[in-house]
Amino acid sequence: MIWLAEDNPADVYLVRTSLKGHGVDAELRVAHDGEEAIRMIEEVNSGAPLPAVALVDLNLPKFSGPEVVKNLRESTRCHDVPVIIISSSPSLGDREEMRDLGISAYFRKPSNFEDFMRLGEVVRGVLHGVDE
Repeated sequence: MIWLAEDNPADVYLVRTSLKGHGVDAELRVAHDGEEAIRMIEEVNSGAPLPAVALVDLNLPKFSGPEVVKNLRESTRCHDVPVIIISSSPSLGDREEMRDLGISAYFRKPSNFEDFMRLGEVVRGVLHGVDE
């Protein structure tokens, strides 16, 4: 199972398409805001299955991407889940803040379909332990 915390339906579609296009065959569980993502973490702490990887948009409503990642890292069961940040932010400060939280990769949302499809390759690399 892969978690996706993303509030933009078009980006959810692109993530699904990219994963499928790169042969990543896993259930995709979507949280549409940070509050839903934190609830998913709480469910895992109560015994629900761990995700193989979490994809987190940096700019989520209700709770931000960094808040979600902090909750993951502080979780009793989710602290080691690989995290890929998906963001349109070009800020080096954002990248550094997320790396300090122990993310596995930072994927900048491109402006075109072909480049967005590379996300599936990044996810596959993280799942198989390849440094992206």
